Amino acid sequence: MPMPLEYRQASADFDAFMKDLVATSMLTSSHQAYTMLQAVLQVFRHRLSVGQAIAFANMLPPVLRAIFVSDWDVDAPARPFVARDELMREVRALRHDHNLSTETAIEDVTTVIRRHVDPAAFERVLRILPPEARDFWFMGQG
Repeated sequence: MPMPLEYRQASADFDAFMKDLVATSMLTSSHQAYTMLQAVLQVFRHRLSVGQAIAFANMLPPVLRAIFVSDWDVDAPARPFVARDELMREVRALRHDHNLSTETAIEDVTTVIRRHVDPAAFERVLRILPPEARDFWFMGQG
């Protein structure tokens, strides 16, 4: 089997993703956007079972998948979904001295991820997640 195109294209696709995230969030650098991305992904992952998280990760492009699973304590209990303000406090807590996440970090990241994944695969994985997990991907979208 030849190398899958998603792996051959991973760096270029991630660069395009980061440019989109910087533009959407109106941050000034990919470094700022990366911290925000990592924080939002971790906040979401902390609320899933290992099985749910792996199903979600499998739908992401390779570099986003790697970021999603990096530094993961799989033995930590899943946290409950809480109000958006509490989720945002958790987003801002990652590397808090260097975290310039926007007030709309969750919305910014989820919007851009939705633009860079296969829509049908994304919808399939959302259908197997709890309602609160699905709601996370629609914050700010009315």
